[in-house]
Amino acid sequence: MFTFRVLIVDDETDFLETIVNRLQKRNIEAAGVLSGEAALKLIKEKPFDIVLLDVKMPGGMDGIEVLREIKKIQPIAEVILLTGHAAVETSIEGLKLGAFDYLLKPVKFAELLEKLSAAFEKKNAHEQKIRGAILREMAGFKD
Repeated sequence: MFTFRVLIVDDETDFLETIVNRLQKRNIEAAGVLSGEAALKLIKEKPFDIVLLDVKMPGGMDGIEVLREIKKIQPIAEVILLTGHAAVETSIEGLKLGAFDYLLKPVKFAELLEKLSAAFEKKNAHEQKIRGAILREMAGFKD
């Protein structure tokens, strides 16, 4: 199994710690933060493959605002939105802004692992396309 880096952003401490611990037990590099602001600070310091992002968070930034900023900082990081509410409109807006998918809380851990794996595969495929384009450009080939 490939190892990847996941950032979990959720204001519910128990949920956050549980998910981080369960991912780490599966040798997945996982970090957790309690706010969108903390997530953006960490993303500027360290690359993540996937961000698991709660849509509804108290404080200055909601998940959609954080998603917009993540895509500016790390455009190919995949973002999976989490919501405790069946906020379909918000999830659709997130998908339009580049989110990979969304999950409703409470989420089954097996389903979460499947989504994380699929998001990681998509990110890898995107990175391979970028590397291929760079190599073609360096070799002087034009599309």
